[in-house]
Amino acid sequence: MTDVPEIDLTDLAVLGDPFGAYTQARRESPVMRLLAPGIGPFWAVTRHEEARAMLNDPRLETSESTFIRPEVPEHCRPYMRSMTEMNGAEHARLRRLVAPAFTPRKASELGPRIEAIVDGLLDELPGHAEPDGSMDLLRHFAQPLPIEVISELLGIPAADRPRWREYGAAVAAGHGESFLASIPGIIEGAQEAAARGRTEPGDDLLSSLARIVEEDGDRLGEDELVTLVWQLVLGGQTPTNLIANAVAALLAHPEQLAALRADPGLMPRAVEELMRWCGPQLLTFPRFAQEDLEIGGVLIPKGAAVVASIASVNRDPRVFDEPDRFDLRREPSGHLGFAHGPHFCVGASLARVQTGIALGALLRRYPALALAGEARHLPDPGTWRLAALPVTLS
Repeated sequence: MTDVPEIDLTDLAVLGDPFGAYTQARRESPVMRLLAPGIGPFWAVTRHEEARAMLNDPRLETSESTFIRPEVPEHCRPYMRSMTEMNGAEHARLRRLVAPAFTPRKASELGPRIEAIVDGLLDELPGHAEPDGSMDLLRHFAQPLPIEVISELLGIPAADRPRWREYGAAVAAGHGESFLASIPGIIEGAQEAAARGRTEPGDDLLSSLARIVEEDGDRLGEDELVTLVWQLVLGGQTPTNLIANAVAALLAHPEQLAALRADPGLMPRAVEELMRWCGPQLLTFPRFAQEDLEIGGVLIPKGAAVVASIASVNRDPRVFDEPDRFDLRREPSGHLGFAHGPHFCVGASLARVQTGIALGALLRRYPALALAGEARHLPDPGTWRLAALPVTLS
């Protein structure tokens, strides 16, 4: 077997500083092996050029078995096979039907509705303060925001939105009884929203998608609309962790924070740099080799699982000047925080707009925002995310 570096994903040093661990591996090889209990070793691409090529390689395919867990109720499983698990013509068809609803222009048009949601959450913040004036910004702002935006997009009735907030919190946890318990409720709510989109069309996302009919008569089916809702709820957690990571990074770099406050026009560039430097995804979802193939001179056997180490490729000095430096004025250089190729994140534009609006409003509303304790990251090998974000507003 090819001699490549190995990283144990249970190593506390790796979990505490994945960027440092992957940097060392990247210096040694464009490909490494990741060791994880219960699933065996898999391959990770550490360099930007090789990762872009891998993510665009049709010889590597995603797999349904990667995502559907045995604990999920049987009647929910058909709706949990999203575009992420599809390949080839099947994936291309669904992507073609969905993509028009997620363009940068569509995301920008949603700006006023997102601003209203952000302002509402900021209005509520002082009421969550502890006796010492501190509060958890993750729990009370970054976490509820994406599910509120999704509820607005789907036309979820106001009476049901508190329940959807609970769903969002459960999905953000990523595991446990509350996560599993939320799935039937999300699927049921998605079925109701899809039915409304067909029978009582409004200006919500599902109504818009239900109206799209291709020249050949192809359109999204009812089940596909429900599946899209599930994918939105899952993917919608990216802004939660990106916003929390971003606030922690800005508060830890006061000179960068001051620059952004002084020039709000930097926000689009700042969002890209934050996604590159402290984006939540450490690894892409796995692809499986359909034949023996070579990546960066390393032989990958048929059937092997391969991921891109986003934490590594987004700090590759071959692409980014002084990659470990956090610089909001950096020229965007093609980070892979939203992946690449056929499975590039369909909601990337929405995540960018949502993050920019949230950070801009938060910094304007609370100029004295400060950390009130340690911004501690959870020991999660796949996602760089905080356990809490304690702050004071003034």
